[in-house]
Amino acid sequence: MSALSNLLGMLQQYTNASPANPPASTQQDFQKVAQAAPSDHIAAGLADAFRSNQTPPFPEMLANMFNQSNGQQRAGILSQLLASAGPGLAAGVAGGLGAQLAGLLKGGGSVTPQQAEQISPEAVQQLAAHAQTQNPSIVDQASSFYAQHPQLVQGLGAGALALIMSHISKRA
Repeated sequence: MSALSNLLGMLQQYTNASPANPPASTQQDFQKVAQAAPSDHIAAGLADAFRSNQTPPFPEMLANMFNQSNGQQRAGILSQLLASAGPGLAAGVAGGLGAQLAGLLKGGGSVTPQQAEQISPEAVQQLAAHAQTQNPSIVDQASSFYAQHPQLVQGLGAGALALIMSHISKRA
């Protein structure tokens, strides 16, 4: 049996997978699929998981991945979130946090890894909620970004991974 046949066979068990009861091998299976599947398939599955009512809300999941990210990855996703948040960022995010986040953009629009390290996952969660309200396509943008970093996607847990694998199984 070829490697592709093995992969397709493994994906079949995820066709109707439930985040509430994922297969025991979900983490290991995702590693295999992430190495073989095109990143746009992973991104589309991740977007489904972000939008699902069977997983935590998008801002919470994004904050989880941000917390596991290195400085470069944090800077990349923060830049996308800030661009999507729009000009009303300072007013749209609670307290002085909006002004702090808006201040990151004053240096020319991109966030440095050093600046990104100063931002808490809680702040990213608030920023993601605001950005999603202003620009719902941020879910797809964040999915494409994190599809390039499947090791971070794994941190979402077996339930979310089962949804991602279910999506990929339907495209295979």
